[in-house]
Amino acid sequence: MTVRITVPAPVTTTSAVTADVTATVADTAGTGAAAVVGGLGVYTVSVFMNTAPHSFDAYQPHHPLAIAARPDGTPLLLVFRASDRICSHEAAAEAAFTVGNRQGPDDTGQRWPADIRSVSVGDVVKVTGPDHWIVHLCVANLGCSPVAEPAHLTPLAGSRVTSRP
Repeated sequence: MTVRITVPAPVTTTSAVTADVTATVADTAGTGAAAVVGGLGVYTVSVFMNTAPHSFDAYQPHHPLAIAARPDGTPLLLVFRASDRICSHEAAAEAAFTVGNRQGPDDTGQRWPADIRSVSVGDVVKVTGPDHWIVHLCVANLGCSPVAEPAHLTPLAGSRVTSRP
């Protein structure tokens, strides 16, 4: 199956990268672009790491965010099959929080990169549902809260959320 996806570029602008990719949910390369699995579909999640000095207090729209990425710089896209457990954008965000805290892989076998801090309060997750509806949620003390699409992106490498140079 070929699907067009757009993910933010790991640069200092708000530009995006759009590509046609072919993938399945079993794609362990991590492209995670499958749109339908057994008629139910998947949720894809990108995590934006809050790089502000006091980011653990809460997310604020002016905080700089860096998209979680693999060591080669490509954005990490977590994939979760729609199921009784993953039946909403919020449930997919919670599943991404679990992966981002190194408690297991997503449904393609991807694990959280060891050189990026765990997902925490103040980070933002972008969840795309099987219906292609996109929701941005801020990790809060209890669950997640809806927020506007992040506009202040910064590079991951060299930021305070990773040990990458």
